[in-house]
Amino acid sequence: MSYTQGIRRNWSQFALQLLTVFAVGLTIGAERNVVPVLGRDVLGVESVLVIGSFVVSFGFVKALLNLYGGKWSETYGRKPILVAGWLVALPIPVVLVYAPNWWWITLGNVLLGVNQGLAWSMSVNAKIDLAGSDARGFAVGLDEAFGYGGVAVGSWVTGVVAAQYSLRPEPFYVLAGVVLVGLVVSVLFVEETLPYARAEAEAESEDGDGTDADLPFRSVLKRATWGDRTLFAAAQAGSVEKFVDALVWIAYPLYLTSAGLSVAQVGVVVGVYGGVWGVLQLYTGKLADDIGRRPPIVAGMFLAGGGVLATVLVEGYWPWVATAGVTGAGMALLYPNLITVVGDAAHPSWRATGLGVYRMWRDAGYGFGAVLIGVTADLVSTEAAFYAVAAAMFASGAVTVVWMRETHPERTDRSEPTQLSQSVDEG
Repeated sequence: MSYTQGIRRNWSQFALQLLTVFAVGLTIGAERNVVPVLGRDVLGVESVLVIGSFVVSFGFVKALLNLYGGKWSETYGRKPILVAGWLVALPIPVVLVYAPNWWWITLGNVLLGVNQGLAWSMSVNAKIDLAGSDARGFAVGLDEAFGYGGVAVGSWVTGVVAAQYSLRPEPFYVLAGVVLVGLVVSVLFVEETLPYARAEAEAESEDGDGTDADLPFRSVLKRATWGDRTLFAAAQAGSVEKFVDALVWIAYPLYLTSAGLSVAQVGVVVGVYGGVWGVLQLYTGKLADDIGRRPPIVAGMFLAGGGVLATVLVEGYWPWVATAGVTGAGMALLYPNLITVVGDAAHPSWRATGLGVYRMWRDAGYGFGAVLIGVTADLVSTEAAFYAVAAAMFASGAVTVVWMRETHPERTDRSEPTQLSQSVDEG
Protein backbone atom coordinates (compact mmCIF):
# COMPACT_ATOMS: atom_id res chain seq x y z
CA MET A 1 0.00 0.00 0.00
CA SER A 2 1.25 3.47 -0.88
CA TYR A 3 1.20 5.96 1.99
CA THR A 4 1.13 9.15 -0.06
CA GLN A 5 0.37 12.31 1.89
CA GLY A 6 -2.14 14.99 0.95
CA ILE A 7 -5.47 16.15 2.31
CA ARG A 8 -7.38 15.58 -0.93
CA ARG A 9 -5.80 12.18 -1.48
CA ASN A 10 -6.74 11.09 2.05
CA TRP A 11 -9.93 13.12 2.37
CA SER A 12 -12.14 10.37 3.85
CA GLN A 13 -9.84 9.61 6.78
CA PHE A 14 -9.06 13.31 7.20
CA ALA A 15 -12.80 14.02 7.45
CA LEU A 16 -13.23 11.28 10.05
CA GLN A 17 -10.41 12.82 12.08
CA LEU A 18 -12.21 16.17 11.90
CA LEU A 19 -15.36 14.53 13.24
CA THR A 20 -13.33 12.93 16.01
CA VAL A 21 -11.73 16.18 17.13
CA PHE A 22 -15.13 17.93 17.02
CA ALA A 23 -16.37 15.29 19.47
CA VAL A 24 -13.28 15.85 21.64
CA GLY A 25 -14.10 19.57 21.70
CA LEU A 26 -17.74 18.88 22.57
CA THR A 27 -16.56 16.78 25.52
CA ILE A 28 -14.59 19.59 27.14
CA GLY A 29 -17.13 22.23 26.05
CA ALA A 30 -19.85 20.43 28.01
CA GLU A 31 -18.03 21.48 31.19
CA ARG A 32 -17.04 25.02 30.23
CA ASN A 33 -20.19 26.85 31.21
CA VAL A 34 -22.00 24.71 33.75
CA VAL A 35 -19.43 23.18 36.11
CA PRO A 36 -18.06 26.35 37.83
CA VAL A 37 -21.61 27.57 38.52
CA LEU A 38 -22.52 24.07 39.70
CA GLY A 39 -19.69 24.23 42.21
CA ARG A 40 -20.75 27.62 43.54
CA ASP A 41 -24.54 27.30 43.50
CA VAL A 42 -25.12 23.58 44.12
CA LEU A 43 -22.06 22.26 45.94
CA GLY A 44 -21.47 25.44 47.94
CA VAL A 45 -17.84 26.14 47.02
CA GLU A 46 -16.89 29.75 47.77
CA SER A 47 -13.16 29.83 46.98
CA VAL A 48 -12.20 30.51 43.37
CA LEU A 49 -8.94 28.64 44.00
CA VAL A 50 -10.88 25.54 45.09
CA ILE A 51 -13.21 25.83 42.08
CA GLY A 52 -10.12 26.16 39.94
CA SER A 53 -8.78 22.88 41.32
CA PHE A 54 -10.74 20.97 38.68
CA VAL A 55 -8.84 22.86 35.98
CA VAL A 56 -5.53 22.24 37.80
CA SER A 57 -6.17 18.49 37.85
CA PHE A 58 -7.25 18.56 34.22
CA GLY A 59 -4.28 20.62 33.04
CA PHE A 60 -1.46 18.72 34.70
CA VAL A 61 -2.90 15.30 33.86
CA LYS A 62 -3.49 16.31 30.25
CA ALA A 63 0.04 17.72 30.08
CA LEU A 64 1.55 14.43 31.27
CA LEU A 65 -0.56 12.36 28.88
CA ASN A 66 0.35 14.67 26.00
CA LEU A 67 4.02 13.94 26.71
CA TYR A 68 3.72 10.18 26.89
CA GLY A 69 0.87 9.87 24.42
CA GLY A 70 3.11 11.19 21.66
CA LYS A 71 5.90 8.82 22.67
CA TRP A 72 3.57 5.81 22.87
CA SER A 73 2.06 6.58 19.48
CA GLU A 74 5.49 6.31 17.84
CA THR A 75 5.59 2.68 19.04
CA TYR A 76 1.99 1.48 19.16
CA GLY A 77 0.35 3.75 16.57
CA ARG A 78 -2.11 6.62 16.71
CA LYS A 79 -5.37 4.62 16.70
CA PRO A 80 -4.86 2.54 19.89
CA ILE A 81 -4.02 5.68 21.86
CA LEU A 82 -7.08 7.46 20.42
CA VAL A 83 -9.38 4.59 21.41
CA ALA A 84 -7.85 4.47 24.89
CA GLY A 85 -8.66 8.17 25.30
CA TRP A 86 -12.33 7.58 24.58
CA LEU A 87 -12.52 4.54 26.87
CA VAL A 88 -11.21 6.63 29.77
CA ALA A 89 -13.94 9.22 29.10
CA LEU A 90 -16.83 6.79 29.61
CA PRO A 91 -17.20 7.33 33.41
CA ILE A 92 -17.01 11.15 33.25
CA PRO A 93 -20.76 11.88 32.78
CA VAL A 94 -21.62 9.50 35.64
CA VAL A 95 -19.16 11.24 37.98
CA LEU A 96 -20.54 14.68 37.14
CA VAL A 97 -24.16 13.61 37.58
CA TYR A 98 -23.70 11.90 40.94
CA ALA A 99 -20.78 13.83 42.50
CA PRO A 100 -21.64 14.49 46.18
CA ASN A 101 -18.93 17.15 46.59
CA TRP A 102 -16.46 19.22 44.62
CA TRP A 103 -13.59 16.78 44.97
CA TRP A 104 -15.50 14.23 42.91
CA ILE A 105 -15.69 16.85 40.16
CA THR A 106 -11.93 17.29 40.44
CA LEU A 107 -11.49 13.53 40.11
CA GLY A 108 -13.75 13.50 37.06
CA ASN A 109 -11.53 16.11 35.48
CA VAL A 110 -8.52 13.86 35.94
CA LEU A 111 -10.29 11.47 33.58
CA LEU A 112 -11.12 14.37 31.25
CA GLY A 113 -7.44 15.32 31.20
CA VAL A 114 -6.50 11.77 30.18
CA ASN A 115 -9.18 11.80 27.48
CA GLN A 116 -8.08 15.12 26.03
CA GLY A 117 -4.36 14.35 26.31
CA LEU A 118 -4.72 11.09 24.40
CA ALA A 119 -7.63 11.71 22.01
CA TRP A 120 -6.86 15.27 20.87
CA SER A 121 -3.12 14.61 20.61
CA MET A 122 -3.69 11.61 18.39
CA SER A 123 -6.20 13.44 16.22
CA VAL A 124 -3.82 16.30 15.45
CA ASN A 125 -0.92 13.91 14.86
CA ALA A 126 -3.07 11.89 12.46
CA LYS A 127 -3.98 14.99 10.45
CA ILE A 128 -0.32 16.00 10.20
CA ASP A 129 0.54 12.45 9.11
CA LEU A 130 -2.11 12.55 6.37
CA ALA A 131 -1.54 16.12 5.14
CA GLY A 132 2.21 16.35 4.57
CA SER A 133 4.49 19.37 4.91
CA ASP A 134 2.92 21.48 2.15
CA ALA A 135 -0.43 21.68 3.96
CA ARG A 136 0.70 21.26 7.56
CA GLY A 137 -0.49 24.68 8.71
CA PHE A 138 -3.84 24.24 7.00
CA ALA A 139 -4.26 20.78 8.54
CA VAL A 140 -3.53 22.04 12.05
CA GLY A 141 -5.85 25.00 11.47
CA LEU A 142 -8.67 22.66 10.47
CA ASP A 143 -7.99 20.45 13.49
CA GLU A 144 -8.14 23.33 15.94
CA ALA A 145 -11.10 24.92 14.15
CA PHE A 146 -13.20 21.80 14.47
CA GLY A 147 -11.95 21.08 17.98
CA TYR A 148 -12.70 24.52 19.36
CA GLY A 149 -15.84 24.70 17.29
CA GLY A 150 -16.87 21.69 19.33
CA VAL A 151 -15.91 23.51 22.53
CA ALA A 152 -18.11 26.45 21.51
CA VAL A 153 -21.09 24.27 20.57
CA GLY A 154 -20.73 22.24 23.76
CA SER A 155 -20.64 25.37 25.90
CA TRP A 156 -23.69 26.84 24.20
CA VAL A 157 -25.77 23.65 24.19
CA THR A 158 -25.15 22.82 27.86
CA GLY A 159 -25.91 26.44 28.80
CA VAL A 160 -29.26 26.23 27.01
CA VAL A 161 -30.05 22.85 28.56
CA ALA A 162 -29.08 24.05 32.04
CA ALA A 163 -31.23 27.17 31.70
CA GLN A 164 -34.19 25.11 30.45
CA TYR A 165 -33.91 22.31 33.02
CA SER A 166 -31.21 22.40 35.72
CA LEU A 167 -27.44 22.43 36.25
CA ARG A 168 -27.52 18.65 36.47
CA PRO A 169 -28.13 15.94 35.35
CA GLU A 170 -29.57 17.04 31.99
CA PRO A 171 -26.46 18.83 30.54
CA PHE A 172 -24.36 15.74 31.13
CA TYR A 173 -26.68 13.49 29.15
CA VAL A 174 -25.37 15.41 26.14
CA LEU A 175 -21.82 14.64 27.26
CA ALA A 176 -22.57 10.92 27.57
CA GLY A 177 -23.90 10.77 24.01
CA VAL A 178 -20.83 12.54 22.62
CA VAL A 179 -18.42 10.15 24.35
CA LEU A 180 -20.24 7.11 22.98
CA VAL A 181 -20.23 8.49 19.43
CA GLY A 182 -16.52 9.36 19.65
CA LEU A 183 -15.66 5.86 20.84
CA VAL A 184 -17.70 4.10 18.15
CA VAL A 185 -16.24 6.20 15.31
CA SER A 186 -12.68 5.69 16.57
CA VAL A 187 -13.04 1.92 16.91
CA LEU A 188 -14.97 1.16 13.72
CA PHE A 189 -13.96 3.74 11.14
CA VAL A 190 -10.66 5.50 11.96
CA GLU A 191 -7.56 3.95 10.36
CA GLU A 192 -3.95 3.95 11.53
CA THR A 193 -1.83 6.85 10.18
CA LEU A 194 1.62 6.08 11.62
CA PRO A 195 2.78 4.50 8.31
CA TYR A 196 2.38 7.91 6.63
CA ALA A 197 4.80 9.49 9.12
CA ARG A 198 7.27 6.64 8.68
CA ALA A 199 7.14 6.97 4.89
CA GLU A 200 7.76 10.73 5.21
CA ALA A 201 10.68 10.09 7.57
CA GLU A 202 12.26 7.67 5.10
CA ALA A 203 11.88 10.17 2.25
CA GLU A 204 13.37 13.00 4.31
CA SER A 205 16.29 10.82 5.40
CA GLU A 206 17.06 10.08 1.75
CA ASP A 207 17.05 13.80 0.93
CA GLY A 208 19.13 14.95 3.93
CA ASP A 209 21.98 13.82 6.13
CA GLY A 210 19.69 12.21 8.73
CA THR A 211 21.40 13.85 11.70
CA ASP A 212 18.06 14.88 13.24
CA ALA A 213 16.45 11.46 12.85
CA ASP A 214 15.82 8.90 15.59
CA LEU A 215 16.64 11.07 18.58
CA PRO A 216 16.14 9.37 21.94
CA PHE A 217 13.21 10.52 24.07
CA ARG A 218 15.39 12.39 26.55
CA SER A 219 17.09 14.37 23.78
CA VAL A 220 13.75 15.31 22.24
CA LEU A 221 12.50 16.45 25.67
CA LYS A 222 15.56 18.67 26.14
CA ARG A 223 15.52 20.03 22.62
CA ALA A 224 11.81 20.87 22.60
CA THR A 225 11.94 22.49 26.06
CA TRP A 226 15.05 24.64 26.33
CA GLY A 227 17.71 23.39 23.89
CA ASP A 228 16.27 25.24 20.90
CA ARG A 229 15.40 28.92 21.31
CA THR A 230 12.49 28.85 18.87
CA LEU A 231 10.99 25.75 20.47
CA PHE A 232 11.47 27.32 23.91
CA ALA A 233 9.62 30.43 22.70
CA ALA A 234 6.81 28.23 21.42
CA ALA A 235 6.63 26.23 24.66
CA GLN A 236 6.42 29.28 26.94
CA ALA A 237 3.89 31.02 24.67
CA GLY A 238 1.77 27.88 24.54
CA SER A 239 1.82 27.59 28.33
CA VAL A 240 0.90 31.22 28.97
CA GLU A 241 -1.88 31.36 26.36
CA LYS A 242 -3.60 28.59 28.31
CA PHE A 243 -3.97 31.11 31.15
CA VAL A 244 -6.59 32.76 28.92
CA ASP A 245 -8.47 29.51 28.42
CA ALA A 246 -8.31 28.74 32.15
CA LEU A 247 -9.69 32.22 32.84
CA VAL A 248 -12.61 31.61 30.48
CA TRP A 249 -13.26 28.26 32.09
CA ILE A 250 -13.05 29.38 35.74
CA ALA A 251 -13.56 33.10 36.05
CA TYR A 252 -15.84 34.07 33.16
CA PRO A 253 -18.91 32.16 34.46
CA LEU A 254 -18.34 33.44 38.02
CA TYR A 255 -17.55 37.03 37.02
CA LEU A 256 -20.35 37.38 34.48
CA THR A 257 -23.10 35.72 36.55
CA SER A 258 -22.11 37.91 39.50
CA ALA A 259 -22.50 40.90 37.16
CA GLY A 260 -26.07 39.86 36.36
CA LEU A 261 -25.88 37.63 33.29
CA SER A 262 -27.86 34.38 33.19
CA VAL A 263 -26.21 31.00 32.67
CA ALA A 264 -27.60 30.95 29.12
CA GLN A 265 -26.10 34.41 28.39
CA VAL A 266 -22.75 33.32 29.78
CA GLY A 267 -22.99 30.32 27.48
CA VAL A 268 -23.30 32.69 24.52
CA VAL A 269 -20.31 34.79 25.64
CA VAL A 270 -18.13 31.72 26.19
CA GLY A 271 -19.50 30.22 22.98
CA VAL A 272 -18.56 33.33 20.97
CA TYR A 273 -15.01 33.12 22.34
CA GLY A 274 -14.73 29.48 21.34
CA GLY A 275 -16.65 29.91 18.11
CA VAL A 276 -14.52 32.81 16.81
CA TRP A 277 -11.41 30.92 17.87
CA GLY A 278 -12.61 27.82 16.07
CA VAL A 279 -13.93 29.32 12.84
CA LEU A 280 -11.04 31.72 12.25
CA GLN A 281 -8.55 28.88 12.47
CA LEU A 282 -9.91 27.73 9.13
CA TYR A 283 -8.14 30.83 7.82
CA THR A 284 -5.26 31.44 10.24
CA GLY A 285 -3.68 28.02 9.71
CA LYS A 286 -3.64 28.59 5.95
CA LEU A 287 -2.46 32.17 6.55
CA ALA A 288 0.69 30.82 8.20
CA ASP A 289 1.34 28.67 5.13
CA ASP A 290 1.20 31.85 3.03
CA ILE A 291 3.01 34.49 5.13
CA GLY A 292 4.92 32.48 7.72
CA ARG A 293 4.27 31.26 11.26
CA ARG A 294 5.77 34.04 13.36
CA PRO A 295 3.63 37.10 12.40
CA PRO A 296 0.24 35.58 13.34
CA ILE A 297 1.67 34.13 16.57
CA VAL A 298 3.04 37.47 17.74
CA ALA A 299 -0.13 39.34 16.76
CA GLY A 300 -2.30 36.75 18.46
CA MET A 301 -0.49 36.94 21.80
CA PHE A 302 -1.07 40.69 22.08
CA LEU A 303 -4.61 40.62 20.66
CA ALA A 304 -5.78 37.88 23.05
CA GLY A 305 -4.20 39.71 25.98
CA GLY A 306 -5.97 42.89 24.89
CA GLY A 307 -9.30 41.09 24.72
CA VAL A 308 -8.90 39.82 28.27
CA LEU A 309 -8.00 43.30 29.51
CA ALA A 310 -10.95 44.86 27.69
CA THR A 311 -13.37 42.45 29.40
CA VAL A 312 -12.93 44.21 32.75
CA LEU A 313 -12.87 47.67 31.18
CA VAL A 314 -16.36 47.36 29.66
CA GLU A 315 -19.74 46.38 31.07
CA GLY A 316 -22.84 44.82 29.57
CA TYR A 317 -23.86 41.72 27.66
CA TRP A 318 -23.04 42.91 24.14
CA PRO A 319 -19.70 44.54 25.05
CA TRP A 320 -18.72 41.28 26.73
CA VAL A 321 -19.74 39.35 23.62
CA ALA A 322 -17.49 41.68 21.61
CA THR A 323 -14.46 41.31 23.92
CA ALA A 324 -14.94 37.54 23.89
CA GLY A 325 -14.78 37.68 20.10
CA VAL A 326 -11.56 39.74 20.19
CA THR A 327 -9.99 37.27 22.62
CA GLY A 328 -11.04 34.35 20.43
CA ALA A 329 -9.55 36.05 17.35
CA GLY A 330 -6.22 36.40 19.12
CA MET A 331 -6.28 32.74 20.12
CA ALA A 332 -7.09 31.76 16.54
CA LEU A 333 -4.00 33.60 15.27
CA LEU A 334 -1.56 32.07 17.73
CA TYR A 335 -2.91 28.65 18.59
CA PRO A 336 -2.59 26.46 15.46
CA ASN A 337 0.60 28.18 14.39
CA LEU A 338 2.47 27.42 17.60
CA ILE A 339 1.76 23.74 16.90
CA THR A 340 2.90 24.20 13.30
CA VAL A 341 6.20 25.76 14.44
CA VAL A 342 6.95 22.59 16.38
CA GLY A 343 5.84 20.43 13.45
CA ASP A 344 8.21 22.37 11.17
CA ALA A 345 11.19 22.09 13.49
CA ALA A 346 10.80 18.40 14.33
CA HIS A 347 12.00 15.51 12.17
CA PRO A 348 9.11 13.23 11.09
CA SER A 349 10.63 10.30 13.01
CA TRP A 350 10.20 12.12 16.33
CA ARG A 351 7.59 14.72 15.44
CA ALA A 352 4.81 13.12 17.51
CA THR A 353 7.12 13.02 20.53
CA GLY A 354 8.21 16.64 19.96
CA LEU A 355 4.59 17.72 19.65
CA GLY A 356 3.88 15.78 22.84
CA VAL A 357 6.57 17.75 24.68
CA TYR A 358 5.17 21.03 23.38
CA ARG A 359 1.63 20.04 24.29
CA MET A 360 2.82 19.00 27.75
CA TRP A 361 4.14 22.50 28.48
CA ARG A 362 1.19 24.11 26.75
CA ASP A 363 -1.47 22.28 28.76
CA ALA A 364 0.47 22.58 32.00
CA GLY A 365 -0.48 26.22 31.50
CA TYR A 366 -4.02 25.25 32.53
CA GLY A 367 -2.67 24.26 35.93
CA PHE A 368 -0.31 27.21 36.34
CA GLY A 369 -2.99 29.60 35.12
CA ALA A 370 -5.67 28.16 37.40
CA VAL A 371 -3.42 28.64 40.43
CA LEU A 372 -2.62 32.23 39.40
CA ILE A 373 -6.30 32.99 38.78
CA GLY A 374 -7.50 31.34 41.98
CA VAL A 375 -4.92 32.93 44.26
CA THR A 376 -5.40 36.37 42.70
CA ALA A 377 -9.19 36.14 42.88
CA ASP A 378 -9.19 34.94 46.50
CA LEU A 379 -6.61 37.44 47.75
CA VAL A 380 -7.62 40.46 45.65
CA SER A 381 -10.69 40.02 43.43
CA THR A 382 -11.94 38.08 40.41
CA GLU A 383 -11.45 41.24 38.36
CA ALA A 384 -7.77 41.33 39.34
CA ALA A 385 -7.33 37.87 37.83
CA PHE A 386 -8.18 39.33 34.41
CA TYR A 387 -5.43 41.94 34.81
CA ALA A 388 -2.93 39.27 35.87
CA VAL A 389 -3.66 37.08 32.85
CA ALA A 390 -3.49 40.02 30.44
CA ALA A 391 -0.09 41.03 31.88
CA ALA A 392 1.20 37.47 31.49
CA MET A 393 0.12 37.42 27.84
CA PHE A 394 1.87 40.70 27.07
CA ALA A 395 5.09 39.51 28.75
CA SER A 396 5.01 36.17 26.93
CA GLY A 397 4.35 37.94 23.64
CA ALA A 398 7.50 40.00 24.21
CA VAL A 399 9.54 36.82 24.72
CA THR A 400 8.12 35.45 21.46
CA VAL A 401 9.16 38.60 19.59
CA VAL A 402 12.73 38.30 20.86
CA TRP A 403 13.34 34.55 20.68
CA MET A 404 11.17 32.98 17.98
CA ARG A 405 12.53 32.58 14.44
CA GLU A 406 10.50 31.88 11.33
CA THR A 407 10.19 28.12 10.61
CA HIS A 408 8.13 28.07 7.40
CA PRO A 409 9.91 25.57 5.09
CA GLU A 410 10.05 28.09 2.23
CA ARG A 411 11.08 31.05 4.37
CA THR A 412 13.97 29.63 6.35
CA ASP A 413 17.11 27.67 5.63
CA ARG A 414 16.73 24.71 7.94
CA SER A 415 20.38 23.81 7.49
CA GLU A 416 21.30 26.96 9.43
CA PRO A 417 21.13 26.36 13.22
CA THR A 418 20.65 30.07 13.87
CA GLN A 419 17.36 30.00 12.01
CA LEU A 420 15.86 27.37 14.29
CA SER A 421 18.12 28.57 17.04
CA GLN A 422 20.68 26.55 18.91
CA SER A 423 20.47 22.80 19.21
CA VAL A 424 21.19 20.82 22.34
CA ASP A 425 24.07 18.41 22.62
CA GLU A 426 22.42 15.18 21.51
CA GLY A 427 25.00 13.09 23.31
